[in-house]
Amino acid sequence: MGSDSALERTVEKIIHNTEEQILSNLKQALKSSQDALANSHVSLEQEYDRIISEGKKEAEKLEKQIIGNADLDSRNKQLVLIEESIEKVFDKAIKKIQDADRNSDYSKLISSMLEESIRTIGTPDIIIQTNSKDKSVVQSLLSKFSGATLSNDVIDCLGGIKVQSKDGTMKFDNTIDARLERLKPLIRKDIASKFGR
Repeated sequence: MGSDSALERTVEKIIHNTEEQILSNLKQALKSSQDALANSHVSLEQEYDRIISEGKKEAEKLEKQIIGNADLDSRNKQLVLIEESIEKVFDKAIKKIQDADRNSDYSKLISSMLEESIRTIGTPDIIIQTNSKDKSVVQSLLSKFSGATLSNDVIDCLGGIKVQSKDGTMKFDNTIDARLERLKPLIRKDIASKFGR
């Protein structure tokens, strides 16, 4: 029995030593895991902060894009409305011009157009074309402009005149239509500037 008891003590001693070694290893593993967890916690917090920071930057960038697009869209809509309003004003002005009486004020306008045309072309020897409404007004002014003749051909315009030198080398469109087209960009610019555009 003595050898059984020695064997038992040896086995118990081996079990006890193994148990202590396993417990020691487990304690070391636990400590190592806790250290790794503590280190990873700091690393995770830094990663979390980085992700949040990048997310905020991206959100700010998207917000600026959205606001920028909304501003641009708003400005575009405002420009379209301004342009539509300008076109309505031009349409009303054209209608008024079409319906205007060919009175003494209108005759003065045609006279100044003739003077301007002669200066522009550089010769009083001109052929004048006009529409059917203005033909009698132009005819009544011819005596003031020696060298000027009225063409039998009528042109399609709101009013005013087209002139050319008798040799055909110089032409000048001084119709109300042409004057309006020359002024449209300036009028548009002036109106747009009043709206801060």
